[in-house]
Parts: sequence; C-alpha cells; structure tokens
Amino acid sequence: MLDATAWREVTALDETTPPQHLNPLQLFGRDVKQVRLARKLTQKQLGTAAGYSEAYVSRVEAGKLLPRPSGKFAKGCDLAFGTGELFTDLLRRIDEGDHPSWFVPYLNLERKASRILDYSTNVVKGILQTGDYARAIFCAYHSQEEAEVIEGKVTARLRRRKIFEEESAPSLWTIMHEACLRTIVGSNEVMAGQLEYLLAAAATPRINLQVMPFSAGAPAASTRPFTVLRFTEAPTVLYTETRVGGRMHDSAQTVEAALDDYDLLRANALSLGQSAALIKTLLKEYRA
Repeated sequence: MLDATAWREVTALDETTPPQHLNPLQLFGRDVKQVRLARKLTQKQLGTAAGYSEAYVSRVEAGKLLPRPSGKFAKGCDLAFGTGELFTDLLRRIDEGDHPSWFVPYLNLERKASRILDYSTNVVKGILQTGDYARAIFCAYHSQEEAEVIEGKVTARLRRRKIFEEESAPSLWTIMHEACLRTIVGSNEVMAGQLEYLLAAAATPRINLQVMPFSAGAPAASTRPFTVLRFTEAPTVLYTETRVGGRMHDSAQTVEAALDDYDLLRANALSLGQSAALIKTLLKEYRA
C-alpha cells in the first residue's frame, strides 16, 4: 500500500494523463487551466482576479493543492471567467465525491451553519481529525480498499476544515468523551499528532473543546454521539448516525431535547482550561 507522500507523487498531474486516470483535484485543475487559456489569461492575472498568488494558481492547475482549492478561489474563477457558478459547483462536487451519499445532506448543511454543537463518544469528530488519524480510521473501516481510495477519503475529510477559513465560518463547540482521547487510533505517534492538533484548534477563536472525563461517571444525558447545527436564518437541525447511515431531525421537540442534553453534557464536562490540561497530560503519555 502506498503511503500518502508516494500516492501524491504517483498521482501528480501529467498533461499526457487521460482524464479517466486523473483524481478530482487534478480534473479541477485541468479545467481551470483550459478555461484560463481560452480566456487568454496568465496565471498571475487569474490569481490577481481571484485574490491569490500566481504560485497558488500554479498548484491548483497541477492538482497539487491539498486538501483542496478554497471556495473563494472557485468563486474568483467564475467571476474572472464569466462562468456563473461552474467552478463553485465543481468544487462542491469534489467535496461530495469521496463521502457516502447519506452524508452529503449533512455536509451541505455543515457549510451553512453558524454554530455547530457536537458530542463525540468514541473517536474524534471528523472535521477535527488529522490526516494520519483519519487514514488509520479509514484503513480500519475499509481494509479491502486500494490506497488511492483511502487517500481520496482522507483528503475529503481534511477539506471539511476549509469552512473555518471562510468569512462566514461557523463556531464549533465540541464535547469529547475521554474515550476519544484514550482509544489508540493508528499508533501512539498518530495519537500524539492528533492531540497536538486538538490543542491548536482549541486555541483558535471559533473552536471550544471540552472533555467528558471517565471520572464524571454515569452520563447525565445522551450516551450516543450527535451534532446540532444552528443557522442564522433557518431552523436548528439535529444530526445522528447509525450503522446504516445518518439522519437529520428537524422537529422542534426532538431538537429541543437534544439541546437540553447538550446543556447537561456541557455542565458535567471539564472546563475549557481543565480539558486542555488533560489533553496535554495525555499528549505527554503518548510521546513517552
């Protein structure tokens, strides 16, 4: 099985590669280049119009910008090329392509949410996973898949972080059961990298992280993971998953009950500072 670096080198964009052998990011880059040349624009001119550097455009066209080009860049291309929402839609389809179909409705709502409330019980929430952690998860879940399939799923998961770079980025409040931090996914090294990322994420203005410790005892509320998505101009939605897929709940009674559960969980979890301290302690253990 190829590792991540080798896979990227093998799949680097080659002008002679048939379209059917290109990954979605390479196809996106080839389309950008073809339209740019048809409009007689240089990479520098496109970059200026989209608000990015010439080097950024070059990496996009080569299919080497990971986890993916930004939504702002796609909108800039549509504006510079006069293509409506063509490249914006192409980018959205890339996001959706490596996710299971039942997850796409949640993915579309996650991008539009103003606030995300999440409770995770066994593994770190996808949008906060590192590449190595996600890779270990997918290798376990999809042990028979080829390396490029696994890498496609990892890249798609990492792309979800891009919403925090948007001007209308949501705030994320996540409560993780201590089991998420102590379950060794991949290796101690992978876990150390994951915990380092969680500490860095929790230090940013839009992300709050609490840990529900084992010492809290019997749960005061739900024992299953769930996510609540809040919007500025739309009803709040509850998202849950089962073995057969995900489900959206929008009834006021169900959503209200989930919010009550979340308040109880938040009250029984460690404070933000205590949570960071616990993660730092576990990080030292993994490094040792």
